[in-house]
Amino acid sequence: MATSNALEGLTQALRRLPGVGAKSAARMAFHLLQNDKPGALQIARALEYAVSSVKHCALCNTLTEQEICVTCANPQRDRSQLCVVETPADQAALERTLAYRGLYFVLMGKLSPLDGIGPNEIGLQILFDRVVPKDEQGEPLPAAEREVREVILATNFTAEGEATAHVIAQGLKSRGVQVTRLARGVPVGSELEYVDLGTIAHALVDRR
Repeated sequence: MATSNALEGLTQALRRLPGVGAKSAARMAFHLLQNDKPGALQIARALEYAVSSVKHCALCNTLTEQEICVTCANPQRDRSQLCVVETPADQAALERTLAYRGLYFVLMGKLSPLDGIGPNEIGLQILFDRVVPKDEQGEPLPAAEREVREVILATNFTAEGEATAHVIAQGLKSRGVQVTRLARGVPVGSELEYVDLGTIAHALVDRR
């Protein structure tokens, strides 16, 4: 069947979504254009607004419309704990458990040398500088003067996530920082976004 350039362009655009193949993308495109043009326009407007308005939080690197996200700006959060996650979706999963009241640092990825993603690409130096800030002379603050007392590594239990956690742990321990890791209640090979909330909550409580 012949298709228009516009329809083909929409299909190819939808294929950029994770888990969406050629058939699923075509089905979505046909549905929107045939049955729900107002919905298609709503999606287009929402995407345009989000792309132009959403940026990274200056403190934790998550996605937000403000300079500082709501979590970082909340004075009720425990500022002595910093939980390191791979993505904003992982952060949202932890928040839904209601088991953690500290702050976050979102890597926006994980170490993957084969894909050209190294420490600089996921902001490890920014993380280290936040946990161990320097004084006016450029020297690391002593442990007693640091705001962050514990860093919880909540990267996913994939090969890349484990490697990322290992590199962060080594870097922080050499700076005298207490580092803990989510307990193995989270299944190996899983991603936090898809793990049930009870499992995540137990993993937080039983972290090591």
